[in-house]
Amino acid sequence: MAPLLEAKGISKFFGAITALHDVNFHVEHGEVLGVVGDNGAGKSTLMKILSGLFVPSEGDLLFEDRPVKFSSPKDARKLGIEMVYQDFALAGNMPIYENIYLGREPGTRFGPLTIVDHPKARRMAADHLDRLHIHVKSVDQNTEDLSGGQRQAVAIARATAFQAKLVIMDEPTAALAVKEVGKVLELIKSLREHGVAVIIISHRMDDIFYCCDRVMALYQGTNFAESPLPATNRNEVIGWIMGHKGHTTGLAHDRLQG
Repeated sequence: MAPLLEAKGISKFFGAITALHDVNFHVEHGEVLGVVGDNGAGKSTLMKILSGLFVPSEGDLLFEDRPVKFSSPKDARKLGIEMVYQDFALAGNMPIYENIYLGREPGTRFGPLTIVDHPKARRMAADHLDRLHIHVKSVDQNTEDLSGGQRQAVAIARATAFQAKLVIMDEPTAALAVKEVGKVLELIKSLREHGVAVIIISHRMDDIFYCCDRVMALYQGTNFAESPLPATNRNEVIGWIMGHKGHTTGLAHDRLQG
């Protein structure tokens, strides 16, 4: 079977700056892929290309073995590709159910206007959260009243509410308290059980080795190394991040875990 999403020879230039050069990438159906690299390695640029925010300067994208071109995130969403940003991008003064369906509310459309069916949106949100085993007091809670872990869970629920096939997450646990990290990682694993592929950008080796099937490293905008998780270890992956094929030192390990 062809990969769910594949990138071939992707380069991205910002004037004289080369952010990515000849990058090859793929993610399989239902796979959790960890993408690692130091600051400036090109991780976020690649993910923004995959989610339609940036257009590649060179190279090709294939989705389910068909060539695709994204001119905006809306194009990527139509195929089932969603991005969850580090800041969650939620409207804090709006309830959970409205955040989940914001811009895609159920209701009756009259030209450009939509008369929102709020009872239906509440039921749909509650059912969707229940499917993902996300527990909140009420879908009427404002998201600003939720903990960081709960907000991340709502952001993931929003990304998967419309038959997502691939969810891209940028540092999904970076802003969370320790006790909330495990819940979010379990949620990521549950997406795989629902057949949703996940790409995780993370500096946290514990996160990568807990829930990913495979890890790939970028270094200075190019492919550096990749491996199934069972065939590598934390020290080796940290070495890739630092630009070394061998093992890294404890000092580098402490820097990356901090």
